[in-house]
Parts: sequence; structure tokens; C-alpha cells
Amino acid sequence: MSQTVDRALRILPLLAEGPANLEQVAARLGVHKSTALRLLRTLHEHGMVYRQQDQRYRLGTRLFALAQQAAENLDVREIAHPHLAALNERCGHTVHLAVYEDGEVLYIDKVESRYPVRMYSRIGKPVAITVAAVAKLLLADLPEPERRAVAERLDYPAYTARSTPNAAAYLKELATVREQGWATDFGGHEESINCIGAPVRGTDGRTVAACSVSAPNVVVGTGELLELLPLLRRTADAISAEYSGTTPPPLQKANS
Repeated sequence: MSQTVDRALRILPLLAEGPANLEQVAARLGVHKSTALRLLRTLHEHGMVYRQQDQRYRLGTRLFALAQQAAENLDVREIAHPHLAALNERCGHTVHLAVYEDGEVLYIDKVESRYPVRMYSRIGKPVAITVAAVAKLLLADLPEPERRAVAERLDYPAYTARSTPNAAAYLKELATVREQGWATDFGGHEESINCIGAPVRGTDGRTVAACSVSAPNVVVGTGELLELLPLLRRTADAISAEYSGTTPPPLQKANS
């Protein structure tokens, strides 16, 4: 990278901390004020920085517009699919990716199990929002007032004896999911199907999608399924890193 480009790029995280004047920018870069002024003028011409009336510089609106445009053009399904396929290749079970849209949790990708007993879930189909692991992850990350409002307006069908019975129980479970960072559905929707899920996060740390591994209990028990949790979480972290352009965080223990 050229020295000029390097210096210009170093100005942006500096101004992200707050407005700074010419002297402060020059001192942080370790350059003469004339050099700093040249860089700031160029960034200003491209809308990357803005000079305030007090002669201090801040990040420009063009930078935020570019960031928003880039975020809107990201396709989490396209990014996630190779990771989901690799996860399926390693574990053999059904893998899903889901998002929360317009009050529903929808599957947007699925990689089928290699075993003959398969799930009937379909891409584009809403999930059972009160019991599905992916739904718990997506709703657990909502702001508290919205989370409570959603929980209180939902119906709570008794799919099985293990289904979530009411809003109070759901909110309690969402709090646990929010704290531990992963979720389960052990027979809550179908007695014979168990599932574990992990969140996919965006640049702001918020959950943008959730991925899961599901399997019939005739194929794998809950204990064996939970042993796949570290692998699932590594997959979710890898998707998050590629989606947000960051380094994946260190994996926590499954029981943390």
C-alpha cells in the first residue's frame, strides 16, 4: 500500500472517535500539517470527511452512504451457503439458515441430511416461531420492548408436550438464549426432531440470521447433537466474519 493511501485510511478511524482539528490529525499521523491538510482536502472532496464550522473534521455522510449500500447488497444466504454445505458434509444432518422478516421467521436455505429419514421443512416456509431454535435466536436479539411485545402477541400452539406454553415461559427462554448465545429445540415442534442453533451476526453485532443442525432422534440423540455445538458455532462465526468483514471471535465452550 502506498504511503499516501495508508495515511489517508488512518485518518478515518481517527475521526470515527470524534471530530478532530488539523493539528490533532497531523500529530496522530506523525506528519507535517501541510501533508495532513492535503489528505483531509482530498477526503473532503470525495465526501469521506466533512469540515465543520469550528474547523474540526468529522466523518462525511458519503462514507455512511457507502457503508449502507454495501450492507444492503450483501446476501447472507449466498455468503452462508458454502459454510452450511461444509457443515452438512461434516455432520451429515439437515442444516438450515433462517431470518426474521415482517413478524415471521423464514427458512432461506437448507442442506438436506444424508440419512434416509428427512425433515419436511422448505425454503421460504415460516418456522414454528415459539419453539424453533432459529426463531429463539432471532427473537432473543430484539430490543427488550420489541421482544416482549412480539412474545405477548404470539399464539402458543401445543405441538407437543415440550412446546413453549405461554409468553412468560417464552421470554424466560429467550433470556437464556440471549445470555448463552445458542438455542435448542428438543422435541418442541415434533417429538421426533431435535435441533441446535447458533446466530449469524452483522457488523454491529446484531443477529441477522440463524443457522441450525436438525436430526431425528432415531438417528442421533440430544447428547450427540449437542456435541456438534462447537462445530455449529464455528460455522456461524465464520459466516458472521465473512458477512461483516471481521475476524471471527474465539469460540466459547458449549456450556458457557
